[in-house]
Amino acid sequence: MIRNSEILRQLEENFIKNEGSLTLTQSLKLYEALWREAESLGIFPPEDPLEGIEKDIRLARILNSCLKNS
Repeated sequence: MIRNSEILRQLEENFIKNEGSLTLTQSLKLYEALWREAESLGIFPPEDPLEGIEKDIRLARILNSCLKNS
């Protein structure tokens, strides 16, 4: 869990300055490593993929109505 988002933001900025943007291959390797980490922690795949979908739909409706009204 990230406790200090400012430190993470600085890390990302320094990485981009020094290394540049990630290539597609690097991005895929990073994604796969994060996925394996989530699996090892028991986070993915979720037992019930539709758990919490009602909240997501409600939030999407609220956000979409805000976009229409602005």
